[in-house]
Amino acid sequence: MNRAFFLASATSTMLAFSAMNPALAGTNNNTAEAQSGIYSVEPAHTQVIFSVLHFGFTNYFGAFSNASGTLKLNALTPEDSSLSVTIPVTSVQTTNTRLTDELKGPQWFDATKFPNATFVSTAVKMTGPNDATVTGNLTLHGVTKLEALNVHFLGAGTNPMDKNYTTGFEATGTIKRSDFGIKTYVPYVSDDVSLRIAGAFEKQD
Repeated sequence: MNRAFFLASATSTMLAFSAMNPALAGTNNNTAEAQSGIYSVEPAHTQVIFSVLHFGFTNYFGAFSNASGTLKLNALTPEDSSLSVTIPVTSVQTTNTRLTDELKGPQWFDATKFPNATFVSTAVKMTGPNDATVTGNLTLHGVTKLEALNVHFLGAGTNPMDKNYTTGFEATGTIKRSDFGIKTYVPYVSDDVSLRIAGAFEKQD
């Protein structure tokens, strides 16, 4: 697949996913009215977009895909919810083939030695009716650090395409890559990495 096309598609899909009116898709955007239960990550519509400031000139973007994992959603008491997600590092994509291959190598993610990144929640704190701070252990490049994501509930309902009951969230956050031992070109390529995550989950029971 052409990587420029992939990233453009991923970005446009995320923007559309964020901006769409849930009512138009027949979904419910009230967290308390979503169905509690166990959900699995729906990988086709779950994306992790990251960006770094490149030499002070541009914010450069990349993406991870093919996530797997489980969401235990308690809609009435969201603080009792939990999340565990795994992302294969080899799924990284940019618009530059050479850079994509380089990112998988030992100078950066070292995907052969550390094939997966994981996030396992430890606490959920509601900050609004549809918003929460989700704290958890992020493991990347063989290092585990406690990180926080700002999570917004977008909607829930039956997917008209596959008839599966689905919930959707958007999450944002910032991490320092040097905390995880990924220090190549710091500070010329920024230590701070901005994350924007589109998360889709299908109900299992």
